[in-house]
Amino acid sequence: MNLIIDDRQEVMEVSEELLQLLTKAMEASLKHEGWDPDFEVSLSLVNNEEIQDLNKNYRGKDYATDVLSFPMVDDDFPIGEEKLLGDIVISVEKALEQAEEYGHSFEREMSFLTVHSMFHLMGYDHEDEESEGKMRGKEEAVLKQIGQVRE
Repeated sequence: MNLIIDDRQEVMEVSEELLQLLTKAMEASLKHEGWDPDFEVSLSLVNNEEIQDLNKNYRGKDYATDVLSFPMVDDDFPIGEEKLLGDIVISVEKALEQAEEYGHSFEREMSFLTVHSMFHLMGYDHEDEESEGKMRGKEEAVLKQIGQVRE
């Protein structure tokens, strides 16, 4: 897997350890679904203002959200030996807020948002109770595998 990181936020410095954890989360998500690991994913880390602008422009929702997913899976459009899976945009600011609100670590929240987005990139959604339950089960399995369970 090839991960392209664009850290555009100044809320906090993102450690190399966190980026390694997020890469592990992405790889574990692909493996959980039996997907080949030869995909390229871009990860943009932003603040609430930027993600609100993106959310408004792409989804018509004028509020800051935690994560946005932009799938690009297309077997006919490889880049070199890598295939584009898509783009993940995470508000580091919102992740910090939610980690505090939910009473778990920032690393756990960032891992959850990454795994959640990976499943969106692989075609899953949570538009109804059945699909939400299926997606949540997959997310929790991957988070457990990488040691990021709820405490």
